[in-house]
Amino acid sequence: MLYGDHKGGYRIFKIAFATFAMIGLVGSLLLFFGANRIANLWLQIPEAEMTLVALSPAIFFVAISSVMRGYFNARQNIKATARSQSLEQLFKTTLTIILVEIIAIISRASTEWMAGGATLATTLATFAGFGYLYLYYRTRSREMATEIKATINYKYERVVTIIKRILLVSIPIALTAIMSSLNKNIDSFTVVRSLKEFMSEDMAISQYGILGGKVDMLTSLPLSINVAFATALVPAISAAKAKKDKKTITQKTSFSLLTSMLIGLPCTVGMCLFAGPILNLLFPNASSGAVILQISSLTIIFTILDQTINGALQGYGKLMIPAVSLGCRCIGKTHF
Repeated sequence: MLYGDHKGGYRIFKIAFATFAMIGLVGSLLLFFGANRIANLWLQIPEAEMTLVALSPAIFFVAISSVMRGYFNARQNIKATARSQSLEQLFKTTLTIILVEIIAIISRASTEWMAGGATLATTLATFAGFGYLYLYYRTRSREMATEIKATINYKYERVVTIIKRILLVSIPIALTAIMSSLNKNIDSFTVVRSLKEFMSEDMAISQYGILGGKVDMLTSLPLSINVAFATALVPAISAAKAKKDKKTITQKTSFSLLTSMLIGLPCTVGMCLFAGPILNLLFPNASSGAVILQISSLTIIFTILDQTINGALQGYGKLMIPAVSLGCRCIGKTHF
């Protein structure tokens, strides 16, 4: 799509919305009707069936919400995405507390029903996030209609061609997300297994609990702050690339990397030097794990820079590089 082609951009948005609505609907139906099989045969946790059923509609709402957030981000409107995600988290927290308390009273503290209620809260929260995005879209419909009328450089493309392009873009990004999630879960089956060679199983599980429960939470905090810059970098660089404005690409990338350094370095140094006091302050009754936090804090600056560089590469169209990079990281964590 060429710069100034608002009509083409809106057409791509509609086709992407319809495509991912179908994909999300199929995913929701598969999870809903396959919950029994997944819970009993794959997970071997029969009690999880109700939780999977309650979660199934969320797949549909997440799919279509992602398309709308992508459209607003491409329009350099990050506020819509931020507000919808904030609203979603607020609903998730509030509804989880309310539904779990109500279900606990009705079901006499049945953990199966309470887990289902907590998952239902997540589904309702995703619907609330989508609801906000839809209302925001409706309020901006006239503005978008004006932009479409003022379109320049419009070039018609067949629907099949657009769908292929969308999938060519979305599949590498999906692989990156899968690799990122897998990278986080590798520790769950490698750390305990490795530590058991040097200590008892109970001690190994305890050390992994410190890593997963406290250290990962603290080291992930700077990443959640920096993700805003990485997300905003994608549409900004894409727009500059469409205009062939290399100077803007360089400036925005350099500024984002500098900002990431300003976020990452103080967090790395602070957590490394003050690991003990931080854990004593946040976990006064279970403050062990200072050495683990010190070692893990050294990864913050590199992970933050990686996050920002991935955003720049995705904006520039180099979509497979982040996926390959995360794949190498997963392989490295597994073998070393």
